[in-house]
Amino acid sequence: MGLWYEGPLAAFATVTTGVDTERDRIASAALLVQPGTDRPPHVRRWHVGPGVPGPVIEELARALADHAEAGIPLVVMNAPFGLTLLDRELTRHRDVTLTGCLRRSSLCVLDPLVLARHLDRDLEGRLTPDVLCARYGVPAGERAGGVDGTVPAAADAAAALTALLLVRALGRHFAPRLSRYSAAELHALQAVWYAARARGLSSWCAPVASGHPVHPAWPLRSRLRRGG
Repeated sequence: MGLWYEGPLAAFATVTTGVDTERDRIASAALLVQPGTDRPPHVRRWHVGPGVPGPVIEELARALADHAEAGIPLVVMNAPFGLTLLDRELTRHRDVTLTGCLRRSSLCVLDPLVLARHLDRDLEGRLTPDVLCARYGVPAGERAGGVDGTVPAAADAAAALTALLLVRALGRHFAPRLSRYSAAELHALQAVWYAARARGLSSWCAPVASGHPVHPAWPLRSRLRRGG
């Protein structure tokens, strides 16, 4: 069996109206699929207009489900934001959850932010895609162009391409540690790594950040309980 970071990968990214997963909206989204490192990625994009967002959101979720059923890992930078926002949009407009849209499948997610933070203990400060790309050798020109390398990509497609290239670069950079795992095993490990980091941050920040909890769930945040 080949190495997961050289094989088929999909990548999902959004442009949103803000950073609150419970209140903000998806303005547009992109899904890239690359059969392998030597193959060009294919891109699908969705514009979520203000008039009829529900059908578009559900079509996007079904596309993710199709790739999950095909066993293709999904790359999402900061997955608890992007996937949670999609889940809330589905509930808001279609009265269905992301898990419900997946039918009998489940997502196998690779999050370059989680992987980098766990694997590279020298990383400090705010980890932006630019910072990570510079560190792991993802050329700016390779991620700035469109999927065919000639036309600048839309913001969502460019973000998805960057995340995909980053995950492949992380796989190569940390091959001695990562090549022993399948993508499914890494999905499970990332949930553990993310939760451990969240618990540490929550404990450290509690005295000064009351009212702003650090969510431990990955790749999808649990729903907020409505207090009475």
